[in-house]
Amino acid sequence: MPCAQVRRASRWRAASIATVYAMSTSLAAVSPAAAQGISFIRDAEIENLLKDYSRPIFKAAGLGSQNLSMRIVRHESFNAFVVDGRNVFINSGTLVQAKTPNEVIGVIAHETGHITGGHMAALRARIARDQTKSLLLTILGIGLMVGGAVSGGDTAREIGGAGTGLMLGGNDILMRSLLSERRAQESAADQAGLRYLDATRQSGKGMLRTFENFAQQEYVSATYQDPFVRSHPVAAERLAQLRENVAKSPYVEAKDPPQLQLRHDMMRAKISGYLDRPQVLHNAYPATDNSLPARYARAIARNCSGKCTEAMADVDALIREKPDNPYFWELKGNLYYWNGKYAESIPALRKGLQLAGGAEGLMLAALAQSMLATEDASLVDEAIAHLRRAIVLDGEYSSTHHQLAKALYKKGLFPQADLAAAQAHFIEGNVKQAQIFAKRAIAKLPRGSPEWIRAEDIINYKVPT
Repeated sequence: MPCAQVRRASRWRAASIATVYAMSTSLAAVSPAAAQGISFIRDAEIENLLKDYSRPIFKAAGLGSQNLSMRIVRHESFNAFVVDGRNVFINSGTLVQAKTPNEVIGVIAHETGHITGGHMAALRARIARDQTKSLLLTILGIGLMVGGAVSGGDTAREIGGAGTGLMLGGNDILMRSLLSERRAQESAADQAGLRYLDATRQSGKGMLRTFENFAQQEYVSATYQDPFVRSHPVAAERLAQLRENVAKSPYVEAKDPPQLQLRHDMMRAKISGYLDRPQVLHNAYPATDNSLPARYARAIARNCSGKCTEAMADVDALIREKPDNPYFWELKGNLYYWNGKYAESIPALRKGLQLAGGAEGLMLAALAQSMLATEDASLVDEAIAHLRRAIVLDGEYSSTHHQLAKALYKKGLFPQADLAAAQAHFIEGNVKQAQIFAKRAIAKLPRGSPEWIRAEDIINYKVPT
């Protein structure tokens, strides 16, 4: 999405950093997240870094064979949370505020401890069997477990955010029991996270630093607390135990490799370049700072402020210094695209994709979008191939299906195009619109074919009440 659009977007509108998608994205078909309108950031560079952070932790936790994903929530507050055993959500604000990779990795390790501890399943089971279910759901905010993510918090662990104000009358014992259980879960997640850090020979100092930084907010009004504090209460005894266990680790003094630190700094610069107000960005990355991250942030920010000519010169300078960096080429292609120079964007996007190994779903989709924007009929078949491969590599995202629908319409493949449009709307949670397109598609698709079956599944889908 062009940066100007990012700045004009509402707080919870889906935003894409360094991709050219103009449509919203969501995590899963008719997901609670989509229904709540949470914004997610999609970016190949950031997602690949988070994969490198999380992969060793997931493997150490015995989750390496599972399809776990790191999801980036667009929100300036510091927060991370889990709502199931498949995703770890982390706010963009966390990534910007964390000064080292180890701090982010420590947060990931802690949240992985919640997954392996089955804490979400335990809470669901308690709600299912408890006679005070209506009270619990009221405290949680909504019946679906992801609701608290709208405010940057974890609904399932936001109970403590309600504090003693909800401990009224005969429900006092219940609330005390829930809070006690939650504190035990937080401590258990700490210990599990430290085990995973030890197993991967990483320091626990990053995790400790995070909780130490927020311990003081325990005494601040909830209005001014980061959501992470409200959903991760830092009791004094818990913090003391964490300090003791971190100090015992043989890897307590382990440092992040310099190259990983640079990637981390580049990520922070990228997010700031796209999302920070100009004054905030220039305070963080003044013109006197000639480091690679600072120049990266300013190049992106200049595009955001409409100075696209300057931005292109800045990106060309970055490419001359690091010609093998795929994300610099990707940015150059995006700059051309945002300025309506679709044909010129294609070589840069091709180069970025090649340098990234050719198997980056987001880059494939961006290249396909540029191809379609040229209105060059000779490029449509290649665009369709790129989009279909992007779906296989990157999963089900509505933006890719919307682009595929556009490409298939251009080829005159109308039933297939209607199905792609149906899938896009279904992923976004717009079931009614999805079923309209699916009915159009199924009328002309071969009966019993995989495409026909997908259309039928959408038509027969019943929205949970």
